[in-house]
Amino acid sequence: MMSDIQEPGGFAWKRYAPVAAIAVAAGIGFYFRDFSTFQTLADNREALIAWRDGNFLLASLAFVAVYVAIVAFSLPGAAIASLTGGFLFGLAFGTTFNVLAATIGATAIFSAVRLGFGEALAARMEASDGAVKKIKEGLAANEVSYLLMMRLVPAVPFFVANLVPALVGVKTRNFVLTTLFGIIPGAIVFTWVGSGLGEVFARGETPDLSIIWDPQILLPMLALAALSAVPILVKKFKAKG
Repeated sequence: MMSDIQEPGGFAWKRYAPVAAIAVAAGIGFYFRDFSTFQTLADNREALIAWRDGNFLLASLAFVAVYVAIVAFSLPGAAIASLTGGFLFGLAFGTTFNVLAATIGATAIFSAVRLGFGEALAARMEASDGAVKKIKEGLAANEVSYLLMMRLVPAVPFFVANLVPALVGVKTRNFVLTTLFGIIPGAIVFTWVGSGLGEVFARGETPDLSIIWDPQILLPMLALAALSAVPILVKKFKAKG
């Protein structure tokens, strides 16, 4: 049994250290969550624009690094970061930086959780019988489809789509690729909203993030999620036939 295997103290410490670091950083980030607000961005928008204009490469690298840290440590402010990407760099560059940073950050937390818990849990699922084993086999046979659906359905929180795959032992390559391509539609929406923040701040208003639930935006994203489920349905019909 997996529970009967004793790990050396040093190895166990190294294994769980990344997860512990994420938990500590998340706690610190929650304490300072008031700094990740629209008001903070509005108050510092002129300084940020001036810095970007004078140091575009440095500003780009710094933005990506901060966004990676936000996602990797599950800190509050991912939505603000996405909007900031659009605000500072426009739709094309902003979307590119947002997708790149979110993918790197998601892969970092996925790897940390998988190292700490996911491999052992996946092994236990593999050794189990009955319903648990069927779930594991079904996921393994349709990893890409399931992962894409998790990314494309707006109701699935981003951190959930990062943690669950790590806990059930999906392939790292599939996780990275489905994250990279699956978050593009949502990233475009948030970056597009962010690119118009200048006018919103000038009017003294707050961005309306409920736009993602607008039928013109939500329905195409749900259609993509449904499309990603087609391979699963095809396999089920073939199995019944």
